[in-house]
Amino acid sequence: MYYLNISDSPIDVNALYQKLKDPQYGGIVTFIGTVRQWTGNIETRFIDYSAYHPMAERQLEKLAAPIEAQGARVVIEHRTGHLELTDEAVFVGVAAAHRGDAFRWCEYLIDTLKKDVPIWKKETDTDAVRWGD
Repeated sequence: MYYLNISDSPIDVNALYQKLKDPQYGGIVTFIGTVRQWTGNIETRFIDYSAYHPMAERQLEKLAAPIEAQGARVVIEHRTGHLELTDEAVFVGVAAAHRGDAFRWCEYLIDTLKKDVPIWKKETDTDAVRWGD
């Protein structure tokens, strides 16, 4: 069964990885998004994430359920609140019988999460405050 969480607490990467381990799976792929310092010429100081939790959780379920219905396991956790440089912002993991499926589904999940799930990013840079990507 999938594990989906949105929380102000730091992401425990190892604990989430452990949720993916199972003898039936031969491939585990994870993506961990962190707060980076530079985006082109823009220097980030910190990021604040917020979410509309009920809708975000429903959207995550809609993403995870079809993948799990194909025999995989999905683990997603997104952090909200104040994050400093190098803090983990998001963990997406997929365990599947074969690596190809795990890679494909993990990429699909992070790309779709960023586009469709109501989690907002307020980025405080050295020169301005920016919302979104």
